[in-house]
Amino acid sequence: MSFWTRRRAAIAAEIAAPYRAPLFLLRPPADSMVPFQFAPPTLAAPVSQLCTANQFDEPVYRAWCGELGIAPDRHRKFWEWAYILQVLRLEGVMAPGKRALGFGTGREPLPSLLAKYGAIVMATDAPDEAHDQQGWADSNQHSATARDLWHPGIVSEADFLARVEFQPADMNRIPTDLRDFDACWSSCCFEHLGSIGHGLDFVENSLDCLRPGGVAVHTTEFNLDSNDGTYESLGLSIFRKRDFEGLFARLRGQGHEVWPLNTHPGFSELDQVIDLPPYQQALPHIKLQVAAVTTTSIGVVVRKAGR
Repeated sequence: MSFWTRRRAAIAAEIAAPYRAPLFLLRPPADSMVPFQFAPPTLAAPVSQLCTANQFDEPVYRAWCGELGIAPDRHRKFWEWAYILQVLRLEGVMAPGKRALGFGTGREPLPSLLAKYGAIVMATDAPDEAHDQQGWADSNQHSATARDLWHPGIVSEADFLARVEFQPADMNRIPTDLRDFDACWSSCCFEHLGSIGHGLDFVENSLDCLRPGGVAVHTTEFNLDSNDGTYESLGLSIFRKRDFEGLFARLRGQGHEVWPLNTHPGFSELDQVIDLPPYQQALPHIKLQVAAVTTTSIGVVVRKAGR
């Protein structure tokens, strides 16, 4: 990092005020049918919740990082993986013969860990043209084959290749052959689908890939500043509390089960720290500023109707 880059970051850090939670986060949804709670979230007993500092101190977080072979840092991407895995474990998906579908898997380690436990995994990533449109082509995070997803420190090559398949899949046009899975997941992907509407539609459409009673678990960006104004572009959308309230109401109306929405933003000093561009692997990386919006990760869980 150059001197001037460091200096700009230092100045920004000096003038940035600590994060203060706005009142809209604690207000119950207007639709009383949307399940809601406001309490410090835990990773051990997840609902649809925000990433907060206290969850990094839980033994279950350190255990998942150990299984993934990563340091238990206070980084929201690691939290997203632990959150998804915890939901899948609680739902009995991490077991021999269970079928799981990953969207936008890039080179993440989750397919390898699921394969270690005997699950059958279909990993997908966007076709090349979609990556080009969304600016991911040069990120070195794109997968094109199953082998791109193999993490040898987690699972043997033989077990991985026997249990993990790969195919391209546009999340805006999910292939109709992806059906009857016990679970599906995505980690911070659907904010890149072109708009808030596209992202919410993806969550709903992903349920078509599940058997009755199957579970969808997805993480994405959450706006901690406003329930009105936000950032929305072709490459990135930051979702508001009201966006998830509307989605949950729609899904409940279709007979699906949504795990309660908990928008508690955390209460520790680390929950007040906002990581500023250019990020540079700074820790903690829990809350950050993106396009003048304070954001963090949110995980949402939906169980398909018909169990």
